[in-house]
Amino acid sequence: MNMTWTQVYNPLNNIWLSALIALIPIIFFFIALTLLKLKGHIAAGITVLLSMIIAIYFYDMPASMVLGATGYGFLYALWPISYIIIGAVFLYKLTVKSGQFTTIRQSIISITDDPRLQMLLVAFSFNAFLEGAAGFGAPIAITAALLVGLGFKPLKAAALCLIANTASGAFGAMGIPVIVAGQVSGIDPKEIAHFLGTQLPIISFLIPFLLVFIMDGIKGLKDVWKATSITAISYALTQYLTVTYIGPELPNITSSIVSLLALAFYIKRTSSAAAKSFSLSPKQILKAWSPFILLTILVTAWSISFVKTALEHLNLLINVPFLHNHVIKAAPLVKDPTPYAAVLKIDLFAATGTAILIACILSVFLLNVSAKVAWTTLLETVKELSRPIMTIMMVIAFAFISNYSGQSSTLGLALATSAAYFPFLSPFLGWIGVFLTGSVVSNNALFGNLQLTTAQQINVLPIILVAANTAGGVMAKMLSPQSIAVAAGAVGLAGKEGELFKYTLKYSMGFLILGGFVTFLLAWWL
Repeated sequence: MNMTWTQVYNPLNNIWLSALIALIPIIFFFIALTLLKLKGHIAAGITVLLSMIIAIYFYDMPASMVLGATGYGFLYALWPISYIIIGAVFLYKLTVKSGQFTTIRQSIISITDDPRLQMLLVAFSFNAFLEGAAGFGAPIAITAALLVGLGFKPLKAAALCLIANTASGAFGAMGIPVIVAGQVSGIDPKEIAHFLGTQLPIISFLIPFLLVFIMDGIKGLKDVWKATSITAISYALTQYLTVTYIGPELPNITSSIVSLLALAFYIKRTSSAAAKSFSLSPKQILKAWSPFILLTILVTAWSISFVKTALEHLNLLINVPFLHNHVIKAAPLVKDPTPYAAVLKIDLFAATGTAILIACILSVFLLNVSAKVAWTTLLETVKELSRPIMTIMMVIAFAFISNYSGQSSTLGLALATSAAYFPFLSPFLGWIGVFLTGSVVSNNALFGNLQLTTAQQINVLPIILVAANTAGGVMAKMLSPQSIAVAAGAVGLAGKEGELFKYTLKYSMGFLILGGFVTFLLAWWL
């Protein structure tokens, strides 16, 4: 029996009361992490149960479909997200087990022994490069682990990498978030990227200063303001030029390389930033960094369109039972009733995680790691990440229940009723989307069309609100439960997600409010 169910976005016949019901799981999750101090997987597990109850009893979603959405979330969390995270952390651990991380550490210290500048090189520039090539949590996991290896405290390392990732989140994985925003809104992705180029470079410029301030306060900013300025200006300017004249695919790659080289060149030319000297040969440095060089080459190759297309022919697509095309999206979210697809994609060869896995296998040989050590290291990695993976599974299950039941759409439609004030709230909608899904891509797929429709209703240029959806989403990445779980797992803070959540909350909200004001001004001035 092919039963269908049409989404209801206002189950209580009052959009704000309905939104209040839809907010219950989110509010509980906030309280559970910050006040109750529950472990991430427990807080997320209870949140899943709350969202299931609301979906069944308030939204009248059939229980079979709720279970289908839950199972879909669990599986999606395992593939591709956990696959990528395990590979990224395993690669880092191979460098530690082989003794090569000592050389990596010394090579960074030989550029500068100033932790603030090391942080800018690794957490900001290298993080952005990996985000441009891979995305999906790998950049945060790798760079946070690298900072811990350099001597940073785990909580600070994870928080710095999460906040730094804000600069690059909009153009992650070769610009996919912007491309998806274009697909759902009908606006040329290059136009969206061009418009984002008027907003995000401002945020990107501020982030290096914020990172140094978090590390060392006003004193730190005074000490390294020149190096920080060079990093900020080179990154923001390159980002602006790339999105304006090329498009959404390459801003992270170009900006990260330019800022990395500019900072390294400045450090080398500045006597005050003199570093410790180690007797390292180019061959030693190349061998130590070879896993990350391989990672960069392979992940970049996997993102090239013709390679991706060739590998995608081998994908296995599985329709999720009781869910695929059984849920019908309705107006005003879409013009006409539209079946909601639920297809699990097993891209065994095309997945970014496979590129990382190949880098790991090749690194075993390059670093002369025995098969026994490699295997025990892999098992150790999986064991250490088991709790963060449980958290991610619960978080993604909640996101999928929220999306398929219509709870997330209720929140969006409630905000859309604010009429003239909606441009200020537009980034907040994107923020909610990424908080729920952990992905700027998923956020744009979820709310991109709603932003377009609302813009048309209140006579605002649609591109402003579609771009704001992406910008607001980027500001939630540092706070989203999925990102928090990834970062906590990478630095050994499993069970302490609440501490990381509280650490990043104020910065996320600060950027979000700034984004709201900028969008409001653009909406009514253009």
